[in-house]
Amino acid sequence: MRKISWLHFILIFMVTVAVSAQKSMIYTHDSKDFNKAVALFKDDQYASAQIIFNKVKENATTEELKSDCAYYAANCAIRTNQSNADELMEQFVSDYPTSVKQNQAYIEVAHFHFNQGNYPQALQWFDKVDESSLSRRDQDKFNFQKGYSFFNAKKKKEAIVYLNKVLNSAEYGSQAKYYLGFMAYEGDDYKQATKYFDEVSGEEKYKEKLSYYQADMNFKLGNFQKAIDLGQKAMAKSTPLEKSELSKIIGESYFNLKQYDKSIPYLIDYKGKKGKWNNTDFYQLGYAHYKQKDYESAIAQFNKIIGGKDFVAQNAFYHLGESYLNTDRKQQALNAFKNASEMEFDLAIQEDASLNYAKLSYELGNSYQSVPAVLQSFLKKYPDNASRVEVEKLLIDSYISSKNYKEALVLLEKNKSPANKLAYQKVLFYRGLELYTDENYQEALKMFSKSIVEQKDPIFTARATFWKGETEYVLNEFKEALLSFKQFIATNQASTTPEFKNSNYNIAYTYFKLKEYEQAGNYFQNQIEKAPSDKVRLNDSYLRLADCRFVTTKYAAAMDAYTKVIESKSVDADYAYFQKAISYGFMSKNDKKIDEINAFLQLYPKSEYRDDALFELANTYVAENQNDLAVKTYDRLNTEFKKGSFTSRAILRQGLVYYNTDKDDQALAKFKKVAADFPQTPEALEAVATARLIYVDNGRVDEYATWVRTLDFVAVTDVELDNDTYQGAEKQFQQNNTKQAIAGFNGYINQFPRGIHALQANYYLAQLHYAEGAESKSIPNYEYVIAQSRSEFTEQSLLRLAQIFLKNKEYEKAIPVLIRLENEADLAQNKTFAQSNLMKSYYDKKDYANSGIYAEKVLMNPKTDSNVKSDAQIIIARAAIETGDEDKAKVAYAKLITIAKGELAAEALYYDAYFKNKEEKFEASNTAVQKLAKSYSSYKYFGAKGLVLMAKNFYGLKDSYQATYILENVIQNFTDFSDVVADAQKELDRIKMEESKTNSSITK
Repeated sequence: MRKISWLHFILIFMVTVAVSAQKSMIYTHDSKDFNKAVALFKDDQYASAQIIFNKVKENATTEELKSDCAYYAANCAIRTNQSNADELMEQFVSDYPTSVKQNQAYIEVAHFHFNQGNYPQALQWFDKVDESSLSRRDQDKFNFQKGYSFFNAKKKKEAIVYLNKVLNSAEYGSQAKYYLGFMAYEGDDYKQATKYFDEVSGEEKYKEKLSYYQADMNFKLGNFQKAIDLGQKAMAKSTPLEKSELSKIIGESYFNLKQYDKSIPYLIDYKGKKGKWNNTDFYQLGYAHYKQKDYESAIAQFNKIIGGKDFVAQNAFYHLGESYLNTDRKQQALNAFKNASEMEFDLAIQEDASLNYAKLSYELGNSYQSVPAVLQSFLKKYPDNASRVEVEKLLIDSYISSKNYKEALVLLEKNKSPANKLAYQKVLFYRGLELYTDENYQEALKMFSKSIVEQKDPIFTARATFWKGETEYVLNEFKEALLSFKQFIATNQASTTPEFKNSNYNIAYTYFKLKEYEQAGNYFQNQIEKAPSDKVRLNDSYLRLADCRFVTTKYAAAMDAYTKVIESKSVDADYAYFQKAISYGFMSKNDKKIDEINAFLQLYPKSEYRDDALFELANTYVAENQNDLAVKTYDRLNTEFKKGSFTSRAILRQGLVYYNTDKDDQALAKFKKVAADFPQTPEALEAVATARLIYVDNGRVDEYATWVRTLDFVAVTDVELDNDTYQGAEKQFQQNNTKQAIAGFNGYINQFPRGIHALQANYYLAQLHYAEGAESKSIPNYEYVIAQSRSEFTEQSLLRLAQIFLKNKEYEKAIPVLIRLENEADLAQNKTFAQSNLMKSYYDKKDYANSGIYAEKVLMNPKTDSNVKSDAQIIIARAAIETGDEDKAKVAYAKLITIAKGELAAEALYYDAYFKNKEEKFEASNTAVQKLAKSYSSYKYFGAKGLVLMAKNFYGLKDSYQATYILENVIQNFTDFSDVVADAQKELDRIKMEESKTNSSITK
């Protein structure tokens, strides 16, 4: 100890001697002015002293004097905070490198920068100082300032070294301990921090700051009650920023002590880091509200956790789901549990969230994936879950309730366990119905057949048998259909099925198609007797019963049935009235027939059977030798129907009337008109043949020859060859020798392209090609037929051509053919076919105006099938959407919901939700989307679009979590639908942009 003290004394003495020597050197300069400047410097009159030092330097004769003047002048600049002070000192160091004041110059510049708060610059100068030449007092100041500069530069290791050197300094010790304690606190070394803080806690200037740090340290050490006490004590004298942090410490301490009610006001008062809360902040406040059963407030906080992928987020989403369940918002709960179930930070929470997600999917439906897939996934992942039996039951039920039969079949095909056999049979049946509705009859038939094979539930076996027959009927497999229907009614369970009440009706029609009219009539009679409440089928059954009795020449019975139809005033009343009138003729009551037809013409002026009635009336007048009335009626027919199907026949009949009453010139005029206006038709050939008889009888054969040469379809010298060639082909046709018939008709057309039988040959050849599947080969022949005058072959040829062009999507070619078919068709179903396909063709060509016109025509037709009406409504709706007429679209989709099935129903339901969203009826819109997910989950496109709509609804309801979560899932899971993903991405970007504006400050 003594040696050290002596050494210390010697060092102090040496420094004192050096300083004294230095001072004596200052005062031994010869310059009086220099000494005056030094005196001013000592009196702190730096500005005046600097002026004199600079003046002395200019006139100094020694290098030492110049050096001293430069040093003091720079020092004066430093002490008066001149902007170039450090430059002056740097200049001194540069100009006088051997000066004994160089080290002091470094220190002065370092202190200058330190006092200015320029710590990086101060460090640069401190590093140049020779520490060994400093006095003890200067060393303390040097060590503290350099240590603090390192502290400020976040160089803790270096700061600790220098601050430790002044721990025992009377002037700097407390400050050093404070900063050493703070660095220990920041480094989570709370034991060391507490040691230093305790040593300076008695000093007033540190008390306020230390309370905050001590509160925080106790919180981090788990001493929550002490952290609360210290935090509350420090609150009154803290800055706003410190109050925010103390609120967080106190609030989170109460939270950890499970005193949630006390934590809430403090957690709310926390302002966040730089004005923003993180996910943990939102979670803690949300959970505190949750534990208080204030679920609305909990939801508000949990919903602000967007994009979290950690333990906190998983907990938040799970409790968000619980909060939604407690407020009966199950769709929102489903999304929250789905999110929590996809994270693996807490496996227990993940499993329970997965269970809740699976149950809610079953209850509500699921647009993300099929409900069976969700339930299967849960069972596979958690085979030992306590709710396994319950979930297995839900899985079986879900196959039916979700109506997602397509995906259900995929799952059931993979798992054909005995327990699933019943579900498999039911799903096969319902998938068959779905395919039948979508007009995919071949695949539907497969489903029904497979369902029958399962034989697990006799009711479903019976129903599948019935629908198998229905499908076979649609496919024109009438014998097979009849067998299926008979098998259906033979089952024990048939009478308990909803299909049973129509079974007689279906069997009757099948017999009708097989042309077994006696049996058909009997079954129509059964339908009438056993299902009188079904008015639509009742009227149709009476009508077909009448037709069957008519065909089998039971005219009295037929007339009784026709009378029932007339009395019902159904859409077919005009047909029934006409048929009843015709029946009188077959009963040899032509006078009654004439009266009834005339009555028909009065009662039904717009009936499609009016031309038939006029033709029959005229023919009956002929039969009754009332020739004048016959001719007038034929004229009336041709006036009302100038290009009708009876025109050529009516003119021919007039000619025959004149011929039979020896009015040869009038007869020839009519025959020549038929030949001229309707060449190549059977009527034209008969007209030419009858005219020939008149010319021969009157000895005017040359005149006949001259006239007939003007007819290019009659070559007098080739008539026999023409007839023989045609008859040879026709014979093969009648014997169903298809190849020989095709060859024969081709040969005839090549040899006689304008022959007597060219029209028939082209038509029959076209029909043969069509039946063989060589549809493209039939086109030229059908086109030949429709290019000729109206004949009995025109309508069917127009129909076939239209079907071919539509199948190949050649709408430009199909449209003119369909327009002709609409205008010229005698059969109502062909007119309806033309109108419905014109509607679709125009729509496909984006000609929305015309597509809408034809859709309205289809809807106005009372005989239009419900499926076609659905098509019409969807065309009107889609065309309105395309043209921006949303009011019209809304009405059309509303009507469509009442009649549509399958995918059309899904589309209609989507737009129901869409328009409700537009009207800001967000809850109602979500209800529609939920129904879409529940009942039509197999139609993924509209399911995905519905989810985007649901996201928009939730954002409209201020639920940004639900909105963003749904949109992110759509983007990830529905990549097959690029337009939907693009819409989802656009909406997500918009929401995030809006949220970035509001989240810059805390909203509670």
